[in-house]
Amino acid sequence: MPLDPDAEKLRVLLKDMPAYETMTPEAVRKMTSEGLALLSYEGAEVASVETRDIAGVSCVVATPLGDGPFPVLVWFHGGGFVLGTAPLVTFTARDLAAGAGCVVVSVDYRLAPEHPFPAAHDDAVAVTTAVVADPAALGGRSGAVAVGGDSAGGNLAAVAALAVPGLCYQLLVYPVVDGTLSYVTDGDIADGYLLTASAMQWFADLYLQGADRKDPRASPIFATDAELARTCPAHVVVAGYDPLRNEDLAYAERLAAAGVPTEVTRYDGQMHGFFTMGGTLPTGAAALDDACAKLRLAFSSGA
Repeated sequence: MPLDPDAEKLRVLLKDMPAYETMTPEAVRKMTSEGLALLSYEGAEVASVETRDIAGVSCVVATPLGDGPFPVLVWFHGGGFVLGTAPLVTFTARDLAAGAGCVVVSVDYRLAPEHPFPAAHDDAVAVTTAVVADPAALGGRSGAVAVGGDSAGGNLAAVAALAVPGLCYQLLVYPVVDGTLSYVTDGDIADGYLLTASAMQWFADLYLQGADRKDPRASPIFATDAELARTCPAHVVVAGYDPLRNEDLAYAERLAAAGVPTEVTRYDGQMHGFFTMGGTLPTGAAALDDACAKLRLAFSSGA
């Protein structure tokens, strides 16, 4: 399947962007923040957006219109564990809150290389544990807490789902699940798009540094069958033109084989990053709408 025409226009527009691995983390952060400002938008209307400290971690909390208590989604932004902040992607929190009718807790976890593994993992688990323990503090309701994230944030959602009992759902959007990068083997998706195989190596080196790359807290695909079997139902979003494609499909297969209700939605014409680019890529907006519909169902059914 060819690359989506809108995604192709974006790829051409960004083709002269320097490769991440040729720059310092500080320079890449500046470049991506400036680019995100051009691609982002305000997001959907919600009742409120505020910054809250949860378990010692700063979080952006978006509350939907209407009367609570609401379900709660703990959300983790992407950026290879090196880039991005929760405030920069407030538009995504707004869209998810409005679309799924839930409070969204967007976690501003610590970034590498200043804070290497397991800092981001620890922040993710701490916030998720606190929200599950007391959702009412956020206007949420008990038994209706989910986790989700895109890319590196998908990794943090997956590891939080493995570590924290009491969750009803996990939304994993092209998640990073294998720190060994052993699934990146296809030449057609390794290079030339927003995320490349060499950029993945750069991110992994900065985040994991001397850590064991098969530690399930960093690479959930190496969790045991018993650990996977205890996690909550999952929805895995996969992009066709994405170096993470194979590991995402493999992780979904492992979850399903362990008896976890798992749904995979493939967007074969899309590349990494599309889900949070709904202001630029129509398929991204459609994918987010679909994910919100699945979240609503999970929240209502107590899945």
